[in-house]
Amino acid sequence: MILKTIDGINEVVGRIVAVLAIIFAAIIIYDVVMRYAFNAPTRWAFDLSRQLYGFYFILLGGYALRHQAHVRVDLLVDRFPPLVARIVNVLGYLIFFFPFVWVFLTRSYDFALRSWQQGETTYGAVALPVYPLKMALCVAAALLLLQGINEVLKIILNKEQGV
Repeated sequence: MILKTIDGINEVVGRIVAVLAIIFAAIIIYDVVMRYAFNAPTRWAFDLSRQLYGFYFILLGGYALRHQAHVRVDLLVDRFPPLVARIVNVLGYLIFFFPFVWVFLTRSYDFALRSWQQGETTYGAVALPVYPLKMALCVAAALLLLQGINEVLKIILNKEQGV
């Protein structure tokens, strides 16, 4: 049940964030049309599209891990017997993945909290708030941590995507 719940959370987040790609493209197209067809460039499009791209990029980490769409080095592991491959994969998560995600989570939390407290904004033509994007870093780290735990449980329980 918990495996499906975590997969479901990252699936929903991934699908919602994918809509940002459409919004992101629409803003860029709008800005290009305004700039070249009407000689009236927008002041906000660059900063906003950059922030949307940040949301898009960072929040898809858990979704990518859920779908095994991340970088892996399986040259040796694929040659191991299934039990040895499972052990090596779990050790890889324990030695590399979880320490990285823990640092990512704790540092991004401090980063987001400081930005929120300061009311940080961009330095561009339009002062957009930065703290939502920095909070997204923290949320993304938490989603990645949950999905990592989920993937390790799948490996241990010998579920389909864990191997």
